[in-house]
Amino acid sequence: MSERLPGLPPPPPPGEPRLAASVILYRRAEEGVEVYWLLRAPGLRFAGGFHAFPGGKVDAADAEVHVEGASGEQAAVRVAAVRELFEEVGVLVARGAERMSAEARNEARKALLDGTVSFGALMALHGLTLHAEDLEEAGRWVTPPSLPVRFDARFFLVALPRGEVAEPWGGELAEAEWVRPAEALSAWAHGTLLHPPQLHVFRVLANIADLPTAAAALRVGPNTKDGVPDDVEFQKGIRVVPLLTATLPPAAHTNCYLVGNGELLVVDPGTADEAELRRLYFAIGRLEGEGYWVKAVVLTHHHGDHASGAARVAAELEVPLWCHARTAERIPVKADRLLEDGEVLELAGEPPMRLRVLHTPGHAPGHICLVDEASRGAVVGDMVAGVGTILIDPSEGDMAEYLRQLARLREYPVRALHPAHGPALPNAALALERYIQHRLMREAKVLAAVPEGGGTLEAITAVAYDDTPPFLHTLAERSALAHLVKLERDGKVVRKTSHSLTLWERDTMQVPSPSGRAPG
Repeated sequence: MSERLPGLPPPPPPGEPRLAASVILYRRAEEGVEVYWLLRAPGLRFAGGFHAFPGGKVDAADAEVHVEGASGEQAAVRVAAVRELFEEVGVLVARGAERMSAEARNEARKALLDGTVSFGALMALHGLTLHAEDLEEAGRWVTPPSLPVRFDARFFLVALPRGEVAEPWGGELAEAEWVRPAEALSAWAHGTLLHPPQLHVFRVLANIADLPTAAAALRVGPNTKDGVPDDVEFQKGIRVVPLLTATLPPAAHTNCYLVGNGELLVVDPGTADEAELRRLYFAIGRLEGEGYWVKAVVLTHHHGDHASGAARVAAELEVPLWCHARTAERIPVKADRLLEDGEVLELAGEPPMRLRVLHTPGHAPGHICLVDEASRGAVVGDMVAGVGTILIDPSEGDMAEYLRQLARLREYPVRALHPAHGPALPNAALALERYIQHRLMREAKVLAAVPEGGGTLEAITAVAYDDTPPFLHTLAERSALAHLVKLERDGKVVRKTSHSLTLWERDTMQVPSPSGRAPG
C-alpha cells in the first residue's frame, strides 16, 4: 500500500470484538494427552486455513439456556462452547447425552445445523442439562485490533466424555484429527501457522502432564494485556508487531516483523510515532532479554507506511539499514547495504535461518520479499494483503510486472504469506492465484468499460469499479489507470488527447463486464 492519498477519509475505527467460546477437547492416550484440532476451510474470513479448536461466536439464544453453577455471560459462553462442539464434531458435553441413541444424536445435530431447532429446545426435548464444572476455564484471548475480524474468546478445557466420538461434518472444516502437543509444536516449528491461543495451549500441555496444573497455566496467557496478545508468532521465527501507520483504508496498521530465532531482522518499522515506536522497542527488548539480538533493519520498499521509522529505529538500536537499490534511491537516509535478487541472508540462531531475497517490483520499483528457505514462509510486504487490497499506482507501479511477480511467488513456491497488512495467509498458492485472477477479472472489466468512441478515466472507473464504495474511488482511479497503461502496452487500447482531455479508446469487440469485490 502507498501513503495516504489526498481526499481519503481516515480509516474506520476497529470493530468491537464479538464474544466467542472455544473448546480444548482432550483425551488420554498411551503416549500422553492428545488434543482435537481442526483445519479451518481456506476461504473463511476469520482464520481461514489455520488450525484451531472447535468453537464459535456466542449467539443471543445461548443466554436463554440454563447452566447449573453459572449465570450471565459465564453461562452464555459455556452454552456456546457446548453447542459449537456438538455442531462441529458431534461431541455433546451435556448430562443425559449418554441416553441418546446414535440416530437421535445425528437427527438432533442435523436439526441444529439446519436451524430447525434451537439448542435450548434440543436440550429440553432430550432432558439434557449443562453444568459449569464440566468445562474447565482455560483462558481468555482477544483478537488484536489490527485484524479485520475480532473475537473475545473464552477457552475451556474439556475431557472427551466416555463413549463420545469426534466426527466432523465438513462445513467450515477442511480436516480434523487428534494430535499430541509435541507433534503440533513440531509442525509449527516447520511452518504450520498457529494463532497465539493454540500455540500457548500446546506449549503448556507439552510440558505439564498434570491437567489441573495445566488448566491453571492455560488461564494465564503470556505477554497479554486484557486478553490481547503482544507476542504474535504465527510461525516459528516470524513475529509480528502491528504498528499504527498512515496507510490506506480499510487497514490502519502496518505489520513490522521481527524475523529470526537468535539474530533478528526488524522488517518495515513504518511509523515515526513515539508511542508506537515504544511498543516496538518493548517487544524487541523482551526478546533481547531471552537472548535474541538485532542484526539489521530491512525495508521491503520505500512507502511511508513501511519506512517512516526505519532511520530512527536503526539509530536507536545501532544497527545498519538494508534495502534494495531502487528503494535506497527513494528514502531520505543512506542505506548501509543494498540487497539483490537471489542473495541469501544468514541469521544465526536455534535453529538458524536462511532468508532468500526476491526482488518483486510492480507495486514499488525496489520491492523485495524475504523467503525462509526451510519453511517457505515469506514476508511479502505489499505483494498481497490480509486486509484490504494492494494499490498499483502507475506513477511508480507496473501492473504487468506486478502480475509477473505474483506468478513468480506462486511458482517459487512459497507456503505461507506474511503480508504488511492484516493476518498471515496459510495457503500461499491459493491466495496468490486469487490475487492474479482478481486482477485479470478487473482488467477485463476495465477493458469492457472503455467505450467505442473513447472515454475519460473518471467515466471508465465509474463503470469498471461500480462495485466499489464511493469513498474509495480516488484509489480506484489510480488502479484503473494502471490497468489502462497495461492494456495500452498490450495493444488493446489507445490513449488520445482531445481539447486537453485524455481519452481512452479501444478497437476490439466489447467484452462482457464481470463483477468484482475490491478495487484492484
